[in-house]
Amino acid sequence: MFSINIYLRFALMVLLIGGGIALSVFYGFWYGFPFWLVGLFLLIGYVALGTVQSAAQIMQTGDVDAAERRLKLTLTPRLLYVTNRAYYYMLKGTIAMQRKQVDEAEAWFRKARELELPTDNEKAMILLQLAGVAAKRHKWNQARIYLRDIKKLKVTEEELKRQIKEFEKALASSGQLKAATRAGMAHRGGMRQPGGKRRRPRMK
Repeated sequence: MFSINIYLRFALMVLLIGGGIALSVFYGFWYGFPFWLVGLFLLIGYVALGTVQSAAQIMQTGDVDAAERRLKLTLTPRLLYVTNRAYYYMLKGTIAMQRKQVDEAEAWFRKARELELPTDNEKAMILLQLAGVAAKRHKWNQARIYLRDIKKLKVTEEELKRQIKEFEKALASSGQLKAATRAGMAHRGGMRQPGGKRRRPRMK
C-alpha cells in the first residue's frame, strides 16, 4: 500500500493549508482552494489512519523502540478508523509482549477485541494474540478456548491461516508434553510407598 513518510506529510499539510489560505486571502478563494483542499485531505488521512502502517513496517525490522516512537505520532487512537484502531492496539500489545510486559499486552489485545471489526481476519488475528498470551502463562485451556473461537471464523488470509495452524500444532505438542510428564510422574510414583519412601529390596 502506498504511504507518505509521516514527516513529509506534516510538512505538506502545513505548506499546502498555509499556502492555500494565504493565496485565498491575497488573490481570492479559488486561487488557494486546490492547495488547502489537498492539505485538508492529507490531514484527514493522518487523523483517520494515524501512523499504524509505518509503525508496523518498522516493527517488522525488529526495532521495537522506533515502532513505539512512530505510534506516538498518531494524534489519538480514538479518532482512527476502526481497523486501524485495532491494529494500533495490537501493535501496542505486541510491543509490550516483546518487553515481557504480559499483563499490559493482554490489556491492549482485549481493547482491540472490544472493537466491532469489519472482517473475520482481524477478529482471528486478535484472538490468536490473546491465545498466545494465555499459552505464555501456561493457561492451556484458555488458549484452547481462543483457538476454538478462531475456528468459528472464516479466515481468508493465507499467512494468518498458517500462523493459526502453527499455533494449533504448538498447543497440541504442549498437551502431549504435559500428558507424558504426568505419565512419567505416575510411573515413578508407583515405586513409592505412602509417605514418599521407596520400597527397599528384600534382603536374601
